[in-house]
Amino acid sequence: MAKAMAAAAGGNQVHNVFVYGSLLADDVVRALLSRIPQSSPAILNGYHRFSIKGRVYPAILPAENKKVSGKVLHGITDPELYILDEFEDVEYERVTVDVSLMDNSNKTQALAYVWSDKNDSNLYGEWDFEEWRRTQMEDFAKMSAEFRQDLEQPESKTRIDTYESLYQQDGGRPLMP
Repeated sequence: MAKAMAAAAGGNQVHNVFVYGSLLADDVVRALLSRIPQSSPAILNGYHRFSIKGRVYPAILPAENKKVSGKVLHGITDPELYILDEFEDVEYERVTVDVSLMDNSNKTQALAYVWSDKNDSNLYGEWDFEEWRRTQMEDFAKMSAEFRQDLEQPESKTRIDTYESLYQQDGGRPLMP
């Protein structure tokens, strides 16, 4: 993966990325990207943010008459996009979406990570960022930093493996209901 990351470093395109879960937390973004990009609060219409049984992070899927609040990270470089792709892993698919920026009411296109399994029976309810921030953010930021450090190694683990090993080391503490 380190070779792929080095290859991605050759790109100079910048991207907007809509985030709606753990990446709303500056501590997690800083752990992954080593900086906090400029951002704008935004709404993604036509999607719902679900909780996932056994996970502390959310999933979004298309849903009529629903909307997801989040923010758009501006100026994400190709190497940073590679890190986010690896972080989101195979559970998510990167797609282009139209979002409404809340600070100026403009619409813009952004990349977003949508849950890959549209029929996942583990999706339920609505994920709550404030609850996550109070109960999970500190550990999740540590896991994110470990993932980022490991990503630079020739034989790096996936984010799912990093996530599961961290929480198993922590005495198998429940991740979410």
